[in-house]
Amino acid sequence: MKIILIMGLPGSGKTTLASKLVKLINAEWINADNVRREANDWDFSPEGRIRQSKRMLKLAQDLKKSNNVVVDFVCPTHKTREIFNPDFIIWMDTIKKSKFDDTNKLFERPKNYDVRVTEKNAVFWSKKISNLFNNEKNKSSL
Repeated sequence: MKIILIMGLPGSGKTTLASKLVKLINAEWINADNVRREANDWDFSPEGRIRQSKRMLKLAQDLKKSNNVVVDFVCPTHKTREIFNPDFIIWMDTIKKSKFDDTNKLFERPKNYDVRVTEKNAVFWSKKISNLFNNEKNKSSL
């Protein structure tokens, strides 16, 4: 079972893609906003983002035992991605900046990813990515 991270700036389409993808690959889904709401933790400082990354990892590892898990959250820095340590990264590279200046300043473009989504078209991309999982195609073909 795999932990699949859908990451990118706020407003890039992470949640929309996740909502489509989980149905196609029959995966569990963890949404960062829901997790923050449940934890009542809206701290977006670097420390708060690291705490959120650890929280998301724990939840994903628990669910991974029985199924693939799709996790959508900003995961803005190399450090937060290193902590989260997903098996598969989908980078939503659909916008150049979000409406949150603090996140824009903090965000580091990923150096490593498995799929780079360059347009907001969740139906197209979810099918393309699900084919990768369902047919075990070579990820470099995307």
